[in-house]
This record gives sequence, C-alpha cells and structure tokens, in this order.
Amino acid sequence: MSSALIAVRGVTVRFGGLTAVKDVSIDVARGSITAVIGPNGAGKTTLFNAITGVYEPTEGAVLISGNVVQRPLNGKVIAGALGVGVSTGIFLTVLIASETLWQAAVIDLNVYQQPFPWLKSLSVLGATFVGGGWSGTWLPMLIGMVLGTCGRLVNWSRSRRTPDVVAAAGVARTFQNIRLFPELSLVENVTVGMDRRLHTGFVAALFALPSARAERAQSRTAALELLKFVGLADKAELAAGNLPYGHQRRLEIARALASRPDVILLDEPAAGMNPTETVDLMRLIGSIRDAGTTVVLIEHHMRVVMGISDSIHVLQYGEKIAEGTPAQIKADPKCIEAYLGKDEHG
Repeated sequence: MSSALIAVRGVTVRFGGLTAVKDVSIDVARGSITAVIGPNGAGKTTLFNAITGVYEPTEGAVLISGNVVQRPLNGKVIAGALGVGVSTGIFLTVLIASETLWQAAVIDLNVYQQPFPWLKSLSVLGATFVGGGWSGTWLPMLIGMVLGTCGRLVNWSRSRRTPDVVAAAGVARTFQNIRLFPELSLVENVTVGMDRRLHTGFVAALFALPSARAERAQSRTAALELLKFVGLADKAELAAGNLPYGHQRRLEIARALASRPDVILLDEPAAGMNPTETVDLMRLIGSIRDAGTTVVLIEHHMRVVMGISDSIHVLQYGEKIAEGTPAQIKADPKCIEAYLGKDEHG
C-alpha cells in the first residue's frame, strides 16, 4: 500500500482513438507542493480530471490515502434500486393491462350524474390487479422489477467514482476557467464550498430552526476567516463578478479550502495575474501548505513552479517524460527540448 496522499498508478485516459494521458504514475507526498507541467495539450488537465473523478481512467488507478475511492454498496443504494424496480414493475403492468384496468375500475363504475365511487374504484383496481393471473399482471410486474433493479445497479456501478465521492475523501480543486457564482457575494461563494460538511437537514432549513440558524452563522464566520486568509476579507460583501481577475482566482481557492480538504489541486492559478499578484499567490500557496493542506498545481508560469515546488512532474503528449526537484528539472535535456524545441543542427 502506497504511503503517498495521492498515488496515480499507470493511468491512461482515452477518448475514442485519442489517448490524452498514457501510463502516467505520480506520487504526491503529504504536506508537499507538487507541480505538473508541460506544453499546451500535454494532458495535464485531463490528468487532474482523472484524479478528481470528472473522468474515469481507461486504465490504471488513483489511490487516495492508499485507497481506491468509490461509492459504497450500502443499504441506501439497495433500497433505491428496489424502489426503482417496484416502480418499473407497476408501470409496465399498468401499461400492459391498462385497457382492462380502465374498463373495470373506471368505465364500469361510472354512472351518469352520480358521484364517482373512488374507494370502490381503488378496490376494484386492486382486485383486478391481484386476480389478473400470472401472465396478465404478475409476469409483467416481475419482469419490470428485474429490469428496473438491474438497471439502477448498473447505473450505480458506472458512477461509483464521481467528483462528489472524491471530494468527500478530502480532495478539492480549482479550474482553468473561473467558475464562481458572479451574482453572489464573496462570503456566499465561500459558504457554498462548505456544503459537504454541513449537517442541516431539509426540514430544519425550510423552517429556519435554531440549529439551522446556528450552523448558518458558524458557516459565515468560517467563510470570513477564509477570506481573511486569502486577503479578501475587506471585500466580503461585494459581488464576486465585480472582483479583478486575480482576486477571483483567490476567491476560488478560498471556496475550495472551505471543504477542509487534505489536498487541493490548483489548475493554472497564476493565469492572468500581473507580477505583483503572482508573488502574492506564491506566498498564499506556501501558507496553504504550512496550514496543513497538500498542494498539487498545474502551472505554465515557471517562476511560480520553480519557486515553490518540492517536486515536479513533466508531461508531453500525454506521457510523463521527467520528474524531480526544480533543480533537476531545470537541467533535464528532455524538459529543455519539450519547452524550447530540439536543435536540428546540433
């Protein structure tokens, strides 16, 4: 069993005939800052998507704290599958026997200018259903139950490793393209990121019970602390869409941290930032690691990568061509060739 917080083992991701990531293995040590770099189209974001459950690897596995994270087969899943099976069975039976049921439970009981006997109609409906014989009602009911239950379990098996399951295992991320809620305030955006660890139920939220109000107040306080951590506390009530681009990047990081992850994956966090904002971002990433959250980042800004990373993995055309410390990567001929090209006359 791997001791790495995230262990990518021989991951390959194919889209039809296109192989976006090929046999990539990466270890992310707990408490480290790990960078994944490479030219545009090297497969970096696809690898992030495979780690976080957006894509299911075609081959290989992603281990988080030594475990393959998947949605468990528990009583709730089984009950849901049986519920779908029963519903499908009833629907199929009614569909096949609809003419007989309609005749017996509605047409035969309808008397002109007399109130419709609803209770008697339901009684006749039940009796017709039960007494319809094996081929008339019970056979379609059984077929529908089998089809519905099996279909629901197949759907569950294909969605065992989805982003919400990976997030529940302690993995958060940001994206290349900013995905904030622009109309909401900064503090509301951060509070959204806390949803995974809130306990207020539907009824408590609907009627604004004391427990719901208390948790809402606690969430707001925690959100303000995170905004202070990323340097945006003085803008807490502003609409997120009114922030400068660099500040929106910081807000995304705060929202990702709101789930209290063990590891945060940052996809090009320095994109669009000016030199001053870039330096501030480097300090922020270092503070995130010092606060106990492991960091993995994709970045084209080599000053950021070389200045804060403990280890670097280099991808080209979907394959890993090098790994090592910043000094080792800086001197690796394969990395120089990948970024600068090969001298045909040398």
